[in-house]
Amino acid sequence: MFGLARKEQRFTVQTDFPSEESAVGTGAVPPDEASRLSEILNQIASDPTRERIAVGDFLRVMRERAFGPLMLIFALPNVIPTPPGTSTVLGAPLVFLTAQLALGRTPWLPPLISRRSIARKDFAAFVAKATPWLARAEKLLRPRLGVLAHPPAENLVGLICFVLAVVLILPIPLGNMLPALAICVMALGILERDGIWTGLGALIALASLGVVWGVVWAFVKAGLFLLHQLIG
Repeated sequence: MFGLARKEQRFTVQTDFPSEESAVGTGAVPPDEASRLSEILNQIASDPTRERIAVGDFLRVMRERAFGPLMLIFALPNVIPTPPGTSTVLGAPLVFLTAQLALGRTPWLPPLISRRSIARKDFAAFVAKATPWLARAEKLLRPRLGVLAHPPAENLVGLICFVLAVVLILPIPLGNMLPALAICVMALGILERDGIWTGLGALIALASLGVVWGVVWAFVKAGLFLLHQLIG
């Protein structure tokens, strides 16, 4: 989804979004005032001053709330069948982010990842497909059961997501969809401090790990059976 901006394009990541006055003039929602992730994503996607959008932009805009949005952005494409190798590319940043969440660190990404960027028109197409579903989910989200959405439970969620992110980067056939869905649900729960969603995501995570283990065990048994047939 994200690729490194080529130097010959002479693209410099913008560090300033439009001011509140200009945002109002264009009908956009200023990032600091946007209360929903769908609003912020639409605001970024509709910014005409940007040719490309870098991962680091999300870190700057979301600040301490960056864990949820970035986990969602990197996990969501894996919920649907994707070309081979996609889960490995998108899973690597997820491993980094979820490890930090588990350790209670401030969200940070190395330049190699934060400089990865996507053309704004491509990001806008992704946002146009994702935000209707995201908006529906946001209507169900609200702060509740805070004990499951704040530390130390939040750190446990980070550990669970870390395990799922490791599973994502493994070459397991159809082994990325359920783990990615679990990460998406927990990411939304973290973002909106909704303990019910983080708990639901944890249950999906357990189910997904069971399914992945079943798939791996089936392949192992099939391999052992074929080996036995060849040797026997």
